[in-house]
Amino acid sequence: MNLSLHFTTKAIVTLFILLSGMTVLFSQTVHGVVTDEDDYILPGAQVYLAGTQVSGFADSMGGYRLPWEEGIEEPAYLIARQVGYLPDTTVITGPGYTHIHLVSDARLETITVRDRHDGQFVDGLNPVRTEVVSALELQKGACCDLAGCFNTNATVQKNITNVITQAQELRILGLGGVYNQVLLEGFPMIQGLSYTYGVSALPGAWVENIYISKGANSVLQGWESISGQINVEIREPETAPRAFLNGYINSFGEKQINGVFKQEGEGWGNLLFFHTAQQGNRRDIDKDGFLDLPLVSRYGFTDRIHLGTETGLGWSLKAGVRLTTEERMGGQRDYQPDDHAGTQEVYGQWVRYQEPEMWSKTAYRWHDDQRVVLFASALHHEQRSWYGLTRYRAKQSTANVVLQYEWNPMETLNLKSGVSYRYHDLDESLSFSENPLQLEHDGTYARTDQVAGVFAENTTMFLSDRLTWILGARLDHHQDFGVFFTPRTLLKADLWTGSSLRGSIGWGWRTANVFPENVILLAGNRNVVFPKPLTPEKAMNWGVNMSQQFYLGDLTGRWGADYYQTRFTDQIFPDFQQDPRTAVVANFTEPSTSRAFQTDLDFTPVQGMQVKVAYNFLEVIREVNGQQEILPFNSRHRLLAALSYATPDGRWQGDVNAHWYGPQQLPDTQGNPEGFRRPDESPDYSVLNAQLTIRLTPFEIYTGCENILDFRQERPILGWEDPFGPYFDSSSVWGPTRGREYYLGVRWTWE
Repeated sequence: MNLSLHFTTKAIVTLFILLSGMTVLFSQTVHGVVTDEDDYILPGAQVYLAGTQVSGFADSMGGYRLPWEEGIEEPAYLIARQVGYLPDTTVITGPGYTHIHLVSDARLETITVRDRHDGQFVDGLNPVRTEVVSALELQKGACCDLAGCFNTNATVQKNITNVITQAQELRILGLGGVYNQVLLEGFPMIQGLSYTYGVSALPGAWVENIYISKGANSVLQGWESISGQINVEIREPETAPRAFLNGYINSFGEKQINGVFKQEGEGWGNLLFFHTAQQGNRRDIDKDGFLDLPLVSRYGFTDRIHLGTETGLGWSLKAGVRLTTEERMGGQRDYQPDDHAGTQEVYGQWVRYQEPEMWSKTAYRWHDDQRVVLFASALHHEQRSWYGLTRYRAKQSTANVVLQYEWNPMETLNLKSGVSYRYHDLDESLSFSENPLQLEHDGTYARTDQVAGVFAENTTMFLSDRLTWILGARLDHHQDFGVFFTPRTLLKADLWTGSSLRGSIGWGWRTANVFPENVILLAGNRNVVFPKPLTPEKAMNWGVNMSQQFYLGDLTGRWGADYYQTRFTDQIFPDFQQDPRTAVVANFTEPSTSRAFQTDLDFTPVQGMQVKVAYNFLEVIREVNGQQEILPFNSRHRLLAALSYATPDGRWQGDVNAHWYGPQQLPDTQGNPEGFRRPDESPDYSVLNAQLTIRLTPFEIYTGCENILDFRQERPILGWEDPFGPYFDSSSVWGPTRGREYYLGVRWTWE
């Protein structure tokens, strides 16, 4: 086995060197890290060599790398700049490592500067366009869960898939959340059964960084990423305070408590996380007899441990275990699961699940440029639920194992290759306590996926590091569907100071988990029909993006624009057009395309103020018999504006963000009787949010209001008058349903 793995790795290495046509250019560099006086990293700092065109920006970990070109006179002057810090000039006599310490401007406190200016930025050195959203940015809003962490981000759109239980998904490029990978610490932990409520179960107070990338991404995390990737990192022992507590309550009576506690010793660190969310009040503002928000009770525990360091020789380990248990209930005001589940007396939806999971990253480095890493993760999910008269029980067991070899012989070449295996077992049972509508989709649905694969990905730098090329591919075997080849390539060019032009193209595929990913099939009263067995979905994505950073005196900022297109050759989604009372679930093989354009600008007009504006255009269509159909629940036009201002002493901070959503195409309901129809298009609407933060070390008090304008989609449930009838539908949600929400919270930090 070891000999086979050794041979496979060497073969892949050789193959990719040949494919790349690599004439690797050896180049010397000036490199290092930028930090403040207390050695806190300063991502986004500008670093350049005076009198030359050599310039760059520090990445998310404060690291920078500049080419040492022929003709640079010695000694040279290395200059670093960051908003809120005094510029620093270091005399260097040649290439090598230089640690730059920037001193805080006397008018500002260091921690305030990081909070205000580095909460969200684009990683300038990453060949993949990656938006970094840090914990500092998340503190600009309530951010109770992962789904609520994107109020100041234009790339990710939160979408409600079932208003009664508030099932949510995160969309990129206008496509359903199943087409972008949501990773936890780089592991695919939110999939299958955990997809339905997974983005609501991870508290925002645990999050350290969120990395968002569009389009084709690395093949290292698998084959499923089609429209993008969201990788969530929770707090780490190396940077976390000794203790952190966060308490929150809103005007609906919902409550949360989050805690993080650290223990550490020589060569090790441990964090214990605690989270609970408790249900709010029963409220029905629009008088349709249904609760405006579900009653949710959740408990979550996580423990993570770090042993050793990844940069040093020898062994290192990062591992974590997590347990989530949750109960949520929605429906008519008087619904009680113990009394009414499965009866026609009162309508309701009730879900209870438990989900233990684990992940580990074990690495062994025997040389500065070589190491091997074993990634392993597993989760088990058990769910019991009632959707009206439909009883749904399901179990899922998932395991992922990746053995990866990393070879970095020089700064211009980084190759990763390895083998992977995924086991995914989903067992679903669906039955009806009563069946007045004569539905026919009850029964047992069981599927097991076993996918074994090999992969390799090479990153090469050319032209004195101004051109970066990533070439990667996977070869995976599914026990039922055979072999899949997944190639992807990305190119990044640094055209001039502060500019980056990127392009990408890649393919992806996935097997669908129909009921967890389309909860409306359970929550509605349509008959579900599977004409033939389903096969994997397949798609190709390509895109280009441009980014430019600028420094004009005290005015600093970044402008960006991108365009991405996704084309499906095989796609699965419930088709309601053939018969309004039937959902036909089958492979759609005619053209289905998403086109997405975004442009955004963020800048600091005055000291202490940050402004961001963004515009999105989305067009998601499919062709049926040569006719184009616009898919529902996507605003073709969206606008975002966000403003943040902090006083010079950092004690007071105000944040405001505004969103405008253009009209959306809605599902066709013209086949329903009068009174059970909806317009073909939604109106446009606006949402305004604001928060005030007061810092009284070690406490932070924050209070705010979401949806200040109190815009609500009135009576979002179609057929609410007859919830057991054939026209009941709780998925037709195109706007806010909660109304104006006030909240108050307190954070306490013990450094």
